Amino acid sequence: MTTATTDIGALAGHELVLGYQRTTVVHGVSVRLQAGAVTALIGPNGSGKSTVLRSLARLQPVAGGRVTVGEVDASPLSAKEFARRVTLLSQSRPHPSGLSVRDVVAFGRHPHRRRFAGLSDDDRQAIDHAMSVTGVTSMAGRSVDQLSGGELQRVWLATCLAQDTDVLLLDEPTNHLDLRYQVETLDLVRDLADHHGTALGVVLHDLNHAAAVADQVVLLDRGKVRAAGTPVEVLTPAHLSEVYGLPIRCLVDPETGAVRVEAQSSHHQRRR
Repeated sequence: MTTATTDIGALAGHELVLGYQRTTVVHGVSVRLQAGAVTALIGPNGSGKSTVLRSLARLQPVAGGRVTVGEVDASPLSAKEFARRVTLLSQSRPHPSGLSVRDVVAFGRHPHRRRFAGLSDDDRQAIDHAMSVTGVTSMAGRSVDQLSGGELQRVWLATCLAQDTDVLLLDEPTNHLDLRYQVETLDLVRDLADHHGTALGVVLHDLNHAAAVADQVVLLDRGKVRAAGTPVEVLTPAHLSEVYGLPIRCLVDPETGAVRVEAQSSHHQRRR
């Protein structure tokens, strides 16, 4: 039997209406992130993926609907209370010039620290763990000014992990990463869900990444949910071809059940 808590979700947006100035870009979208599960938001550019994710992080004003954390309405929570439960790795982040990698990762401990207090043993342990699992320990003393885009992306991910929340929101976490670190990041996302019970909401452009990492997929199109469910239910030729506007094949491995998405160009179609 499904419990009320499961229905509500670790973090949820209910019938969200979102926009910029007088333009509405998201129309009545509902998303539920469950503990121990990965929910991927996919869709074309401009479909509302990042806007929905930012609203779940309370960074995008909600014109209609509401956001809940567990059974609690998120709006009355203080910024620090909310940051102890939810963290976001966004696409746009300030460049922290002049700081070491360890100093940047330590920012993640801010919601847990008393004002003007130094780092506690718990803080140091969380920072060390976050740097270890993201592979940036060897860079701890380096200035972030010396890092590549991919290295800096991993440092920001470590900062989010140091925040040690039950809900983690990631906006294109594999951006700027080479193939090795893309795979390692997706493995880390699965590990956080499977072994730490974290609820994860991830915006992804790569549909095969979504198929590989997600328990649930939400396909957005022009600010509305086109389909939601498991990867096999959502990643279908009918759904994807309609939303992306080109022929798409979806192959399901008969042994593993994994989905593989292949876009077919018009050139390929003409050759056939």
